[in-house]
Amino acid sequence: MCISHAVGKKGKNEKIDVKVIQAALNLVQSNKFDLKTKLLVDGLAGKGTIAAIELFQSSVVGMNKPDGNIDVNGKTIKTLQKLVKKGLNEYSFTAIMGYGKKITLNVYLPLFQNMLPQYQINTPLRIAHFLAQVGHESLSLVYTEELASGEAYEGRKDLGNTEPGDGKRFKGRGLIQLTGRSNYETYSNEACLAIMEEGKQSLLSQLPAYALDVSLWFWKKNNLNSKADIDDIRAITKRVNGGYNGLDDRQNYLCRAKFFLI
Repeated sequence: MCISHAVGKKGKNEKIDVKVIQAALNLVQSNKFDLKTKLLVDGLAGKGTIAAIELFQSSVVGMNKPDGNIDVNGKTIKTLQKLVKKGLNEYSFTAIMGYGKKITLNVYLPLFQNMLPQYQINTPLRIAHFLAQVGHESLSLVYTEELASGEAYEGRKDLGNTEPGDGKRFKGRGLIQLTGRSNYETYSNEACLAIMEEGKQSLLSQLPAYALDVSLWFWKKNNLNSKADIDDIRAITKRVNGGYNGLDDRQNYLCRAKFFLI
């Protein structure tokens, strides 16, 4: 399910889980449910969030005695899932990218909305899988550059790093980290971006549009839409990561994305 633990009066109220519920309540489509003031999707299960849960339970779920608690596999969460307005918007994006900073998410949301269709990431399942991978790789769009120096890639001929300093110069950048001189050159040529000039490699991490575009390019180059179409998160993870590191976390992102998109 899209939450790991219960949310509400008796819930564990983990921040990511609470964000999912807050966003979902904001997106409920039902003439029985009138949330006069939208909830702040901040991950804090305060009085407003508890009151909204109880209102949903009484007016939509039909509980005579609302308990203000949403269990992982309970009737309330299942009813919520059916009534959530599907799509990528400010609320769903904030919940899916649960570790992200609001100021960063506000920058990226319109970029995602505009750029994903250009790479045929244009179905709910394709979008969900792309969000799952970039969410994990960047920790909800917080990181756009590999934390390590890149020294470990020095002399890696399989990456095209044949000149002194190439390891650091062409370290991993972007939401799905592009690594190595050969990959940078290929992307530079195909995207018509001058990132091979000295000092311009960091544009892939400094400019959000570039950080997203290079990840979309990687996705298309590796035909990952075809893997998304058959819901194969393992195959996608293997191509993105080279193994299965962080598979559980990627699955959590995917579950959240599916909840709001499918």
